[in-house]
Amino acid sequence: MAEALIAVVLEQLVTVSFDHAKEAVKLIRSAETEVAKFKSNLKAIQAVLEDAEKQQVEKASVRNWLDKLNDVSYEMVDVLDEWNTEILKQEANGVATKEKKTSKKVCFSIPSNCFCFGLVNKATHLYKIATEMKELNERLTLITDQKKNFEFDQSSTRRNDEQLNQPLETSSFVDISTIFGREEAKANLLSKLLSDGSEAGKRVLVIPIVGMGGMGKTTLAQLAYNNEDVKTYFEKRIWVCVSDPFDVVKIAKAIISGTGNGAPNSTVLEEVLQCMSRSLEGQKYLVVLDDVWIEDLGKWESLKLPIIMETCAKGSKIVVTTRKVKVAEVMGATTQMIHLEKLNDENCLALFNSIAYLGREEDKSNGFEAIGEQIAKKCNGLPLAVRTLGALMRYKKERGDWQQVLDSKIWVQKEVEEQVFQPLLLSYYELNPVVKRCLLYCATFPKDYRFKKHNLIELWISQAYFSEKDYKEKEKTGQNVFDTLVMRSFFQDVVKKVDYRDNISNIFCKMHDIVHDFVQFLNKNECFTMEAAEVKGRNTVISEEVRHLTLMFAPFGSPLSDFISPVNGKKLRTLATFDSRMSSSIDLKAISQLKCLRSLNLSRNSIEELPEEMGELIHLRYLDLSENHRLKKLPDSVGNLYNLQTLCLTGCNYLSALPANMGNLINLRHLHTQRCYGLEYLPRGMARLTSLQTLNMFHVIDSGPGEGLKLGDLGSLDQLQGSLLINFKRNWKDTSEAQKARLWNKKLHTLRLELMGLEEQSHVQVLEALRPHQDLENIDILWYHGTTAPSWMMSLQNLRSLSLWSWDGCEFVPPLGKLLFLEKLLLCGMDKVKTVGDEFLGITGTQTSSSSSSVLFPKLKQLTFYVMSEWKQWEGVGGWTENGGDEITIMPCLVSFTIEVCPKLMNLPLFLQKTPVRNVVIRECGRSIIMPVWPENCDVKISEEREDPVIPDVTERVEAETQTDEEITTIT
Repeated sequence: MAEALIAVVLEQLVTVSFDHAKEAVKLIRSAETEVAKFKSNLKAIQAVLEDAEKQQVEKASVRNWLDKLNDVSYEMVDVLDEWNTEILKQEANGVATKEKKTSKKVCFSIPSNCFCFGLVNKATHLYKIATEMKELNERLTLITDQKKNFEFDQSSTRRNDEQLNQPLETSSFVDISTIFGREEAKANLLSKLLSDGSEAGKRVLVIPIVGMGGMGKTTLAQLAYNNEDVKTYFEKRIWVCVSDPFDVVKIAKAIISGTGNGAPNSTVLEEVLQCMSRSLEGQKYLVVLDDVWIEDLGKWESLKLPIIMETCAKGSKIVVTTRKVKVAEVMGATTQMIHLEKLNDENCLALFNSIAYLGREEDKSNGFEAIGEQIAKKCNGLPLAVRTLGALMRYKKERGDWQQVLDSKIWVQKEVEEQVFQPLLLSYYELNPVVKRCLLYCATFPKDYRFKKHNLIELWISQAYFSEKDYKEKEKTGQNVFDTLVMRSFFQDVVKKVDYRDNISNIFCKMHDIVHDFVQFLNKNECFTMEAAEVKGRNTVISEEVRHLTLMFAPFGSPLSDFISPVNGKKLRTLATFDSRMSSSIDLKAISQLKCLRSLNLSRNSIEELPEEMGELIHLRYLDLSENHRLKKLPDSVGNLYNLQTLCLTGCNYLSALPANMGNLINLRHLHTQRCYGLEYLPRGMARLTSLQTLNMFHVIDSGPGEGLKLGDLGSLDQLQGSLLINFKRNWKDTSEAQKARLWNKKLHTLRLELMGLEEQSHVQVLEALRPHQDLENIDILWYHGTTAPSWMMSLQNLRSLSLWSWDGCEFVPPLGKLLFLEKLLLCGMDKVKTVGDEFLGITGTQTSSSSSSVLFPKLKQLTFYVMSEWKQWEGVGGWTENGGDEITIMPCLVSFTIEVCPKLMNLPLFLQKTPVRNVVIRECGRSIIMPVWPENCDVKISEEREDPVIPDVTERVEAETQTDEEITTIT
């Protein structure tokens, strides 16, 4: 860990600014001298750090030496950060002062004299910082001298910089769907799942899969869960990650959510169980409880799952994965238990070879095979260890490197707590120092936590793990680090999932619980996880050396000071709460003790207000307040967080305004405001945030001069990317502002335009001016009153998804068949459309008579029409006949077709019968509608019942979460 930290300090020593301080020249020169000395000492230590980190596993004296080095390095990082923050503060204040002197005009120039530290208090503050630098230098000099007491190997080694600089293709991610040595166990599990039989006296069968950590229990359960026969046999499948502790209410709510029903807000067990009973009744369910540790019969019986599932259809099953036979005994299911043993040498080698030689099979016969066999045996039959070592060896191209792994001393280290840690250590030591630090930071999350890739990268950046100067370069490095950890099997279950509620796409992953134990083992001095139950009634001792504190299960009304003290809070760089409901206000005493904090996660609590002392957290880079539904305002002092890079406010429904001085946050990159429905406008000063990349929601109102951010102010935010919602309110009509927004130069992938509050006469002109970037992939346009589509729509040739809602002025559907990459199309509320003809497909008259072939809607998979009240006719291709229309191919990828509430529609076109459509839904379209002959294997549902096609909501995620088959399939 020290390796990466030293690299960060050295980079900051290089980039620290000593300019613009005319009245403090002497102390500046003093600080500059101390920085040079500190840098020299660190470089002397850097040469031995790799060997020191290996020796610390066995030698406590080395571990203590490294701890001292880390302490000094952390403190120097904070001192340098404080120095640079003073300069940043002058920069922000200088621009703000300039703006006040400029009438109504926002000025972005930064005059050089803004940086003058002429004021006595500024010079005094900088003198204090320079003095701290000198003291730290003296401590580091002693540590440098002490390294002579150890026999460190100073030979240089490869730094594996390619792990940071070379992006990895997802196609190379290891596929764990192929299993070795588990054929019998898989067949046994499938046989039990697909059987209609049950044990005597038990209607619902409980099937425990038991084995030590890293044995492949979850993998086996996943393979069965995704099996096609299992999907057909069970009407619904539910996957719940349980882990430890066994929270009955949370597990019950996760099961309810898995049925597709909403879980109640109540925490009263009986109420939740009644809801679970109603949700499970009548259908055939498979429920998987993954990673169960409970040995308390009373707690298992309080869930009442086997009893409640007796109301399910016959054949319903429960699968449990656990490390302990005792769990199977508590559940009374030992007769159905499947016990996973270690892999034999043959299967171990087959699994190793499938990963280590992937893409380089020729090496197997070039002298690597014999060494590979011995390495595979070292894994002692543990699949997780084999996968980890296989992923490591895959990137070692020389036989000598393979021999070095085989001969490593790690295989005989007695200090390693678990045998499976040995191969993990080998793979860990091969990581670049920066990748190591990023991996170890994941110890701050609970077991079975599902990481969001972009959030994880933002957190890594907040901890200054990357040395690049440019923020976007840091993000690229973070993406490469993430991919490296996937490639090396430290991350698993990587999936891409679209969150329709927030209109964004995320990549998720998990960490195997053994890997989680491993990173906690390596990082036990700096990371600490505290459960609130441990604090009640007794003093929990938290070392003052803890840098990252995770607080779990804090009950409603708990003040932060119950857990944070002057001793354990002074060095904290991360404070994160999970499954907590802390009090309505965060107390001043606790906040004032967190001076070194860089990441603060208070999401999903019950916070109503934050203290003004928040502004004293000058090192803070990442602040997550999301899903605090009671939060009404942020303190004005948030504008003093000059280093803040990420502010998460997602789901803060009652937040009505942001501080007026938000424009001071000149380092802010990500402002997450999804579902902040009460936030009507943004402060005007935010036009200065020219580095802002994420702004999810923007309400356009006629706020008057100087009050709120105007639509035209988006023009200065050229770095915006990702998703953006623009919502017009209060009969807005200033069309000139739309052109100034310059959406065409912002690399958004998703755009949603809600035009309900736009003055009706302005619709066409405003929408035309809001031309997006040509690489846009998803767009929704709602409540448009114009008669024609904007001219730019057909130029969006990378468009994947298009939704047109309530276009009540258009009489014709745009020629959308010309959009070559469109996969999803929804047309709703186009009440003036009476006929849909060739123009919808993008066909001209010359095309229909031409002999040349063409493909229309070549990528379309999902097509939906909804509430077209006047639509009567859907014409096919002009001149099309059943035997003579082969020159034109229409919708060759169509999978799903839905048409609802089109009461006057008389026919559907014949070309639909030549598509590969698999699911057809027709509702409220009249009984006389003429339809094509659907393909034989197509599931057709026709009814008079109406279902509103609302963009699907994402059920609030709880820690004992549910998974679908898509979510537990590793990307390959």
